[in-house]
Amino acid sequence: MNKNPALQTSFAPSATPRQAAGLLKSATLLMLASGVAPVDRADWWLENVLPLALLLTLAATSHYWRFSRHAYLAIVVMLAIHELGAHFTYAKVPYDAWLRALTDHSLNAWMGWQRNQFDRLVHLSYGLLFVLPIRELLQRQALLRGGWLALCTVSFVLATSALYELLEWIGGQYLGDDQAQAFVATQQDPWDAQKDMALALLGALVTLFIQWLGSRKLWGTKVVCLEDRHG
Repeated sequence: MNKNPALQTSFAPSATPRQAAGLLKSATLLMLASGVAPVDRADWWLENVLPLALLLTLAATSHYWRFSRHAYLAIVVMLAIHELGAHFTYAKVPYDAWLRALTDHSLNAWMGWQRNQFDRLVHLSYGLLFVLPIRELLQRQALLRGGWLALCTVSFVLATSALYELLEWIGGQYLGDDQAQAFVATQQDPWDAQKDMALALLGALVTLFIQWLGSRKLWGTKVVCLEDRHG
């Protein structure tokens, strides 16, 4: 049997039932709070179909299968960012006005942006954060590890990001002009879908790279400790 810890599959410990319930309740409260006097009620409902389905699935399965505490926390943080967009609509989140009120400076002017960039932040955050529960799911259920785990995790993030863009396109085709603009939020950018998917991919790669660096450092520390013990 191979005794090398670096080659063995290690799982993050599952969250306790209380931790999982607490984080799911927090996510539910965030969703409810965003629904208080939203800018566009119809868009709010559209934006929350998938999050609601996710929360119901997590709640229903938490009795026999739970993510780690960090994965649940990543889901809650991602949902918090998304719910901000659901409340204001993605194209109208007043982040630049908030920053000007605090600092007297415009982020859009400083960066030379001609559009509201909040939707870009959401797609980047999806890759940065949702890569954690996706990785855990593939690691535990598909028993993947190493390079295959990283490749399948990134592929899953990119595939789900592309699926969301397809759902936006299909939904936009059957909504009125104003409703479609609020939901799809391309803001006249012909490459909006491609940029969103690229940001999700970038976010996933960044998080996995950071995890890889952390695992290398941890493995190096273990090796040093073993050498000191047997030296």
